[in-house]
Amino acid sequence: MSEVVKSEKPEGGPRNDWADLLAEGRLPRFALICLGVWLNAADSLVTSTIMPSVGADLGGYAYFAWATAGYLVGAILAGASAGRFSEIFGLRGATAAAGVIMAGGCVLSALAPDVGLFLTGRLIQGLGSGWISGFAMVAIAFLFPERHLARVFAAVTFVWGIATVLGPLFGGLVVETGDWRDVFWLFALQSGVFAVAAPFLLGGTQGGGGGPGVPWTQLGVLGVGVAAIAVADTVGAPALSIGLVMAGLAVLALVIFIDGRARVRLLPHRAGDLTTIIGSGYFSMFALTAASMGFAIYGPPILQQLRGFSPLWAGYAIGAESLAWTVCAMAVAGVTGAWDARWIRFGALCLIASLGILTWSMADGPLVWMLTGGALMGAAFGFSWAFMTRRVMTALSDEDRAIGSSAITAVRQTGAAAGAAISGVAANLAGFSDGLTDASAKAASVWVFASVIPLALVGTWAAFRLTGSARRAAT
Repeated sequence: MSEVVKSEKPEGGPRNDWADLLAEGRLPRFALICLGVWLNAADSLVTSTIMPSVGADLGGYAYFAWATAGYLVGAILAGASAGRFSEIFGLRGATAAAGVIMAGGCVLSALAPDVGLFLTGRLIQGLGSGWISGFAMVAIAFLFPERHLARVFAAVTFVWGIATVLGPLFGGLVVETGDWRDVFWLFALQSGVFAVAAPFLLGGTQGGGGGPGVPWTQLGVLGVGVAAIAVADTVGAPALSIGLVMAGLAVLALVIFIDGRARVRLLPHRAGDLTTIIGSGYFSMFALTAASMGFAIYGPPILQQLRGFSPLWAGYAIGAESLAWTVCAMAVAGVTGAWDARWIRFGALCLIASLGILTWSMADGPLVWMLTGGALMGAAFGFSWAFMTRRVMTALSDEDRAIGSSAITAVRQTGAAAGAAISGVAANLAGFSDGLTDASAKAASVWVFASVIPLALVGTWAAFRLTGSARRAAT
């Protein structure tokens, strides 16, 4: 890695508080990372709110899902390649370029005269957003001491939580008082500020040194796999959806196989080996994220259909997950020693419990239990995410630190895509694709959550492997 600042080594019981985290020139870099996280989180959330207005203006209601699928494919490919590009071009230049790319995608969407150019803009936004997220992870890995990683990730979670609450609200206000295109102009402006600030706030780091190259083969195969999974969530035929999901997962496994034998790697050494910290960490992140997607996607329509919630109240009921995630992450941010392993395990078990509660209560169980299930789902990640990420990061060799840290974002986003597709298949098999009725909503309220419990179980098993053998060789 050519453009790095090595994390300080703890010496003689160094401070581990918020003041020390923001000391020694780290505050501006921390602020830049938080802005990047905001751009990544709020863009996707706001866009989901304004899509009905986009469809009314540009036509192409049938392509609603493609606006999300294209964005997701771009974001995953960019996140996966961010580590290598940071080595080639340097973290400072690559991060600034990511902001420019995202701004360009926002401008294209804002000016789009038809749905085709709008979708192209969304793909470009996904690329820019994915690179911003990936470069942020690289920056965290290299620019912050290991003792502060849990607090950094807690702050990142807090920004995500704020975006979850304000993003849809902002989108709704813009649509009611102005033009949906104003949303993209605002994000273009923010992305431009990010691009201009990056060279200054990341100053003092070295320039790019070329690196070993770009793993084009793995990226191409990854694109095929992610596209198959993303498209599976857009087709109505359950049999075809199942086939696309299975094919996509098989192609993702092929990426790991090819990468292990490639000269220029996309992933760290032994990333697919579940006997290592890195392998078990990545697998747990993927599986647990996939198991959690159904609540945010199918919760709002189910609540509106079966409980008579308005769209706004349904959204805020689902927001119990984000609120719990944020509160729990901040509560345990200062934990050290053996407790980080305990919180990882407890978090994974919370996810299993949440899926069981939601399977029982989502349709017609007591509202307090439904909210408890959603809160437990958020708590699962609030308790565990920062510590899982820190364990993976600290297990990376110097050679793999850039690609390994940026891969964390890609792994989670790929898990989100797979989880959305699996939940979609379950919902469609329950009759959701034939129309939203009391019967289809009630059936979906069970199977959307029950179908992913096996994923939560294997993800928890991997989390226990991650924490049970903390001294296993990472490479």
